[in-house]
This record gives sequence, C-alpha cells and structure tokens, in this order.
Amino acid sequence: MTGGSPSTAGVSTALMTDRYELTMVAAALADGSAQRRCVFELFARRLPDGRRYGVVAGTGRLVESIDRFRFGDQELAALAEFLDQSTLDWLRGYRFAGDVDGYPEGELYFPGSPVLTVIGTFADAVMLETLALSIMNHDSAVASAAARMVSAAGGRPIIEMGSRRTHEAAAVAAARAAYLAGFAATSNLEAERRHGIPTAGTAAHAWILLHDDELTAFSAQVKALGPETTLLVDTYDVQRGVELAVQAAGPGLGAIRIDSGDLGELARQARAKLDSLGATNTKIVLSGDLDEHAIAALRAEPVDSYGVGTSVVTGSGAPTAGMVYKLVEVDGRPVAKRSAAKESRGGQKSAVRRYKPTGTATEEVVHDADAPPELGPNDRVLPIPLIRDGERAPELPTLEQSREHLRAALVSVPWEGLKLSRGEPAIPTTYLGT
Repeated sequence: MTGGSPSTAGVSTALMTDRYELTMVAAALADGSAQRRCVFELFARRLPDGRRYGVVAGTGRLVESIDRFRFGDQELAALAEFLDQSTLDWLRGYRFAGDVDGYPEGELYFPGSPVLTVIGTFADAVMLETLALSIMNHDSAVASAAARMVSAAGGRPIIEMGSRRTHEAAAVAAARAAYLAGFAATSNLEAERRHGIPTAGTAAHAWILLHDDELTAFSAQVKALGPETTLLVDTYDVQRGVELAVQAAGPGLGAIRIDSGDLGELARQARAKLDSLGATNTKIVLSGDLDEHAIAALRAEPVDSYGVGTSVVTGSGAPTAGMVYKLVEVDGRPVAKRSAAKESRGGQKSAVRRYKPTGTATEEVVHDADAPPELGPNDRVLPIPLIRDGERAPELPTLEQSREHLRAALVSVPWEGLKLSRGEPAIPTTYLGT
C-alpha cells in the first residue's frame, strides 16, 4: 500500500479531524474514561443505490496518515482556544498506540462488512474517526465507480482525467483509487510523483484554437511529440480533422481523440476514414462525460481506449461510500446504537467469505471475533493486520498487489453481480452471533 511522498512526509494530519473528537477526549481525560479499552468499527450499512458491491480503497493512505497524526506546536496553538492545558499536554505526547485490522485494499465489501476495526483506549481510537471516514469514504467511492467502468470497458484501457473536476488534493487520491480499480493511467502528475501511477495526455482544444488552422496545430504537435502522439480531432469537424491529422502525421499516427458529439457514430466514421487513409493501426480514444453506462453502450464500437473525468472523481453519482465509524465494544462488553434508522451490531467482529470450488463467491459471513466459524476448504478470512501497537504491520500489500487483488476478486463475483442494473448485493451477508 503506497502512502506518502516528499510532498506529504512529515506533515501532520492531526487537524484533519472534527472539533468534537478532541472535546470528547478532553471530557474523557477529565472523568477517567479516556483509558477504557474500546473497539470501533468502520462499515457501510448499505451500498449506494444501484450498486451490487463496493471496493475497499484508501487503506494504505490511512495507515500512512495515522503515522503522521501528531500534535506539534502549531497544531497545539490552534487548539488552545478551546482545550484546557492538561488536554493539550496529553495531545503533545499523543501517538496512536492501538491495533487496526481491516479489509486489504482491492477487497470487495458488502453491507455490514467490518471494513476496519480500531482497537485501543477510547482516547486513542476516537481521535481517528474523522480521518478514517474521510479517506475511506472518498477513496472507496471512487474505486467502486472506477471498477464498474473497468468492467464495462471489457479490457479496453481507461485514463483517469478528472483533476479539473474536484479539489486539488482529492484529485491525487482519486487518481490513486481509480488506478487501484484498474484504470491504466492518470493525467495527474502529482499522482505519478506520489504513487508511481503512469500518466498520459497530449493537448486540449486550446492548442488547436491557438493556431490559425487545424493542420498547423497538428503539424506542430507532431513535430514536438512525434507521430505516435494523440491528436484531438473534434474542434471543428471530425471527418476533416481525421484527414488533417493523417496528413500531418502520416499513416503511422498513434491515435486520435474525440471528446464531444455522438461518440459511437463518430467513432465508426473516424475508423472508416482512418482505414481509408491507410492509418489502420491508429487508435481511437473517446472522452467527454463518460460513465460506466456510456462506456457499456460503446462496447460494440471501434474504440481503443477511454478518458474519464467527472464521473470517476465524483463516484459516478455516489461521491461517498456511506461508511460509518461506530463504537461497538467497551472493556469487552458489546455496545450498540439502537436507533431504528441507524442500528448497529455490538461487539468486535470479523468476516469470512465463502466460495464454491470453482472460485465463485457465495456468501459473506460476519461473526463475533472470538467465535469464528469453521472454515471450509475454499473459505477465506477477510481482515488482515494493518497496525499493531501503533506500528505499521510488515509486508502490507503494495498498490500493484492491490490492483491484482481486486482483479481476482471481481472474477469471483457471480455474473449477475457485475451487472450495472439495480439489484441486490452480489452475495448475501450472514451474521453469526452478532
């Protein structure tokens, strides 16, 4: 799981939280309850409307961010307005010292899956609520949408290009989550620097408009970047644009990109035109307000790759995974909220996924952590150690390993669970003893 970079290493994450986390800690220190052993769980009560599975993402970023959750002089000065001196003194020495288990990045989750379990004192664990939710909700929402797009693309590569449609910091996290879900590249250079994600991109419509005519723009781009570049051909007329692109680069032109209009029809016309001009190996890239449904509708068209922006960085209509962070155990005693609309199950839990001998997933079993079910030959325990006694667990999966994990996980989903239409979760969740 890749974490920080030169731009984030050593930068405190302690103020990336809500005020009430710290006022609760102050009160708990005052009444003596701060040291009670507690278990918090992060989970989703339900999947976003229309989804059949979710993808866990952000775990690597969270582990790295917890390590930087420290209160230095600047952070403490910002808190002195509303915290007493004894709490400030305690925060000065704070470092999370508990344990964290969780689903590995690239794992699928379903309603009730214990995606993250945080164990420690109340003061230790409650401080991480906002940090954990902000990272996991955002990254899992992006990865879940991206995974649907990758499935819809049927093996054709997708470039993430949504930086201009979200916050600049969220853009880097979104690029990472989309890459984890199977996107081939990103347009975001900070994502490459920080996470090693391949980047792609050539020119926008402004490049064409800068020049007096389309041919001049194409010729200048080819001269600078070589004939293997991608030329944007929809500024004026796509058919004429294709002709001029081949004129500028020759039949060895790498690719053309179409960013507007009836993309399916234009792709067919462009393919015919390219072939007629001898550019039979020139690829066609489509972009422009694509989401998983639009990509699925284009599967029969002569498309080689896609560029996706707004829909992926906003979770394609579900910008948050809807996960919550709830206290489920205090000093070994299960506790649970009983509100009808926000009910939770008490006690520390774990989970097992059951599979057919063929590898198809059949069921998610959520159980009391101290009463695991008997494992069948094809069953798999889902949570892994992430942090032990405040220290990062050794040999956590890399981003590349998480990509492969998700690819294998999606292969295990029953066929109907991969449909884009509304329906029940891909596999049912069974609760044992909770």
